[in-house]
Amino acid sequence: MPSTLAAPVHSECILKKSRFIGCVQPVADRAAAQAVVAALWQAHPGARHVCWALMAGGQSAAVDDGEPGGTAGRPMLEVLRHQDLEGVLATVVRYFGGVKLGAGGLVRAYTDTVAQALLGAQKVPLRRSSVLCCTVPYALEGLVRRELVTLGAVLGEVGHASLVTLAFRIPDTDAARCIARLGDATQGRIGWLDMMDVV
Repeated sequence: MPSTLAAPVHSECILKKSRFIGCVQPVADRAAAQAVVAALWQAHPGARHVCWALMAGGQSAAVDDGEPGGTAGRPMLEVLRHQDLEGVLATVVRYFGGVKLGAGGLVRAYTDTVAQALLGAQKVPLRRSSVLCCTVPYALEGLVRRELVTLGAVLGEVGHASLVTLAFRIPDTDAARCIARLGDATQGRIGWLDMMDVV
């Protein structure tokens, strides 16, 4: 089962006078990752490279930032993939020490920096969730709200028109049980909307 991290973890490696400062942290998406990288450049203006790798489903990325192709971002991404992490950003800030490391040395340095950070990481199982949307008569709104609390769903937007529309998030593994339970509780007077109809 994929995991994410509870909090950022850090490491630092020195190899042939080059300093590698690593951080692995939870992030939501590529935009959040790019904001972190921009902040690192501001915090480390004397650095030669800020390489990064992101595991975030369709938004995953591996960036070498000027290092020879495939020697930084890709090895960092492989560490995240090997640890079955999702929604996680790995960054390594490199201060060049004047000695070239070669492709093999760079791969080892970036891999080790990320792996060292992850040694102290607290992993949290990632539970995938679905957003469901239903409609009920006004008289059943309170009942449905109570059922959602019992089911552990997170209520989102609620709309009031001819019927009450409730959007909520629930773990994928509980979605079928939730639909059946709400159908029973409302005696079939609940309607389900496709989220495309709601947007």
